Amino acid sequence: MTLKELYSQIEGDYNQAISVLIIEKLMDKHIRKFPENGVVESLLEAGATLDPTKMFESAHAMKGVCANLGLVKLASYASVLSEEFRPGKNRTMTDDKVHDLINEVKALYEKTVAGINQYVSQSENA
Repeated sequence: MTLKELYSQIEGDYNQAISVLIIEKLMDKHIRKFPENGVVESLLEAGATLDPTKMFESAHAMKGVCANLGLVKLASYASVLSEEFRPGKNRTMTDDKVHDLINEVKALYEKTVAGINQYVSQSENA
């Protein structure tokens, strides 16, 4: 599996990632580290309590990491959540809607990690 094929499989944007990281070798390095990064897990943990500060901070961090890696759909979810919990802004979503969105993040994250693990495994066996 090539890096382009991985990005297609995980609903990422290869071109966005390469525009940020410039060199495919850097993309490879950073996408391999993504499962251990902890930004998505942090958001999922914050989602258990919906603590506004933790939700904003974790969603904002996740948005930046995912955008830099071209994980546009995950970045989009994180953007919605960070705006929902932005300090000084009134919430517009119900808790149930937030939990639904967090479940979508979790499902896409699991798909992304599975794709990355497959990519890593195939590249090590090549």
